[in-house]
Amino acid sequence: MPLNNIMGIFAKSPIKPLEEHIKRVHSCCEELLPFFAAAQKGDWQEAATIRQRICQMEREADTIKREIRLSLPSSIFMPVDRGNLLELLRQQDKIANRAKDISGRVLGRELPIPTLIAEDLQAYLARTLDAVRLARSAVNELDDLLETGFRGREAVIVEKMVKELDHIEDDTDGMQVALHRKLRQCEAELSAVDVVFLYSVIEWIGDLSDLAARVGARLELMLARS
Repeated sequence: MPLNNIMGIFAKSPIKPLEEHIKRVHSCCEELLPFFAAAQKGDWQEAATIRQRICQMEREADTIKREIRLSLPSSIFMPVDRGNLLELLRQQDKIANRAKDISGRVLGRELPIPTLIAEDLQAYLARTLDAVRLARSAVNELDDLLETGFRGREAVIVEKMVKELDHIEDDTDGMQVALHRKLRQCEAELSAVDVVFLYSVIEWIGDLSDLAARVGARLELMLARS
């Protein structure tokens, strides 16, 4: 095969686009903090404006996802297994989708946030976003991991990040249980439908840390197979 064709295959490495994708995913999720702040104040106009930003970033992430899928080489010269990269991309994509789902459910119903759970809900959301932020940092190590053959200092850094993602997931699981207990105390103040929606929103927020942990698990698998 001519050298220029071989170099063309390497030039299509999806690592940089993957990093750009997780960057958009993370930015999309970060907008949930001001979104819930607006929702808790009942400022639905501001919440709608923020959701537009969430949807825009989710669309941008989708565009990058499609470009990666279309251009991802299937050649033997791929430095990382194609299936692993596609699965990593799929888990990243689910995070942005869930952020969009959360904002849509809250805004669509103009869901009231009881004062009793408002502070704990924000803390819970912030902790789940810690996981998304850490998943982005881990994915951003892929370039260095490739250079070192998935070994050395960079591999140790990613392994520590993966363990921390598991720790955050445990934290958010506990926070979710505590939120459910508090929500039970104010169910009588809300309509039955609002209560159901609030429980689902709390669970969906927890999905963000679960999905971020799956990103870490996929990276860990890539390390193990290298």
